[in-house]
Amino acid sequence: MKKIFIIAVMMVSGVMFAQGEPQLEVVGQLVKATYYYDNGNVQQVGFFKDGKLEGKWTSYNENGSIKIIAEYVDGQKSGKWQYFDNAVAVREVDYNKNQIASVKVIKQNTIADKN
Repeated sequence: MKKIFIIAVMMVSGVMFAQGEPQLEVVGQLVKATYYYDNGNVQQVGFFKDGKLEGKWTSYNENGSIKIIAEYVDGQKSGKWQYFDNAVAVREVDYNKNQIASVKVIKQNTIADKN
């Protein structure tokens, strides 16, 4: 367990998509990492297994709304990722072995005509 924690700490320091000191917590065989914005709101929450990204990762905007829900398997992007705009899913990207398999637009941004 201690080995998993040490490896996760080393990997966390190299993760580029979140900044600052994460809060780390051992959960079973995983290490849960929570990153925070300077304003104290959660920036990102996810797990490491054997020093690699694993399972569900959720990223948030500074105001606390969900920005991205992602999935990793053995450090690689996997499954369906959802991207949000103002708490509404706007597209879904399906990954297979770290490669984009498909992209589905759920909601397109539209401009309303005032007339």
